[in-house]
Order: sequence, then structure tokens, then C-alpha cells
Amino acid sequence: MNISTLEQYVDQKNTWAKMFGTTKPLSLLNAKDRQKIADSIDADLSPENLTCDGELRGPAVQARYKMLTRAAQELTSIDPSVTFYEYN
Repeated sequence: MNISTLEQYVDQKNTWAKMFGTTKPLSLLNAKDRQKIADSIDADLSPENLTCDGELRGPAVQARYKMLTRAAQELTSIDPSVTFYEYN
């Protein structure tokens, strides 16, 4: 079974949230959660976060950018009403 990039992204966010006990798990089945996921992708695409405050360079940044934009594309295909600011 292939797990989409978006599903991997959401799983990673949910794992971190569970470790820190910050929020309930995000679900792709919930419209509000889909927008929260879009907001999270947007935040991760900001230059500071994309490069981990300059710690990542070159191919690592490109791979991270590619993964995040793929997740954003997948999310947009599921729910065209989500909004992005860094992506597009």
C-alpha cells in the first residue's frame, strides 16, 4: 500500500503533537483540520522553517521543499477550498 506524502506529513504532525500533548490528532476527514494542515504546511514553507534557520542547505532544502509542495498539492486535490500563502 502506498502512503501519500500528505498522509505521511499528517502522521508526523500527529506524532509530534502526541509527544508534547499539545493538540488532538489532525484528520483529513475534517474540513477545519484540513485548513489547519494547510496552515502548518504554509508555516513549514516559510524560509526560516524551510531551512531550519539556516541549518539546512542545498539538496536537503530542495528535498524538504519538494515534500511540502507535494503534500500541499495532495491536500488541494482533496479540498480545493483550503488556502495557502507560501505555496502557490
